[in-house]
Amino acid sequence: MKIQLRFFASVRELVGSGQEMLELPQATATVGELRAVLVARGGNWADALAEGKLLRMAHNQLMCKADTVVADGDEVAFFPPVTGG
Repeated sequence: MKIQLRFFASVRELVGSGQEMLELPQATATVGELRAVLVARGGNWADALAEGKLLRMAHNQLMCKADTVVADGDEVAFFPPVTGG
């Protein structure tokens, strides 16, 4: 399944991109599992999205939790708790 990723503020700065289309591994079913896939890339990805790091997540432009299920064509965004205009 393919999803659209979006990154904002400090997350975007660390990963070096504001958006990406990603083909998810078959075992990836939730936003939390997606986050783990991205952390496994290592380097700045691990720094930006580490499990202990306080981040907000949105699924199809609605705030969500790690257990939110993702489907083909969805959009998932990661951003720090406070972002400026």
